Order: sequence, then C-alpha cells, then structure tokens
Amino acid sequence: MKVTIEIDCTPQEARTAMGLPDLTAVHERYLQLTTEAMEGNVRPEMLEAMMRSWSPMGEAGLSFWRQLMNSTTKPSGS
Repeated sequence: MKVTIEIDCTPQEARTAMGLPDLTAVHERYLQLTTEAMEGNVRPEMLEAMMRSWSPMGEAGLSFWRQLMNSTTKPSGS
C-alpha cells in the first residue's frame, strides 16, 4: 500500500508547523555584518568572533569562513 500526502505551504509556514524558530532577524543581521565587513566598515576581529560563535564545527568551521572571506576580499589577480 502506498499513501501520498501533498502539503502546499510556504517555507515559513512549514517551519512554523514543524516548531522551528524564526531566524529572520539573525539572518538579516548576519547579512548586514557580512556586507559591512566586505565594505571595510567592520574590523576582522568582530567578524571572526561572530563566525566563531556561529560555527557548527568549531575551529574547522571557522577556518572555512576565514578562507571564504579571504578569497572574496582579495583583489583579483593576486
């Protein structure tokens, strides 16, 4: 026997139905800090501290973010 259930809802409605928290404010703050860092308005230490606290894999996750930021902030041709 096969039963198929189709649910038509938005991602926000699905997260709410599953009891997941609304992380919209955290996501927007993260984007703001990342954008400011890329524009040079945030000290690298601030971004590193933020990424360390959010890093799911500790130092390995932080290394990934550091490499990602270094690759996006270096001028092309270096």
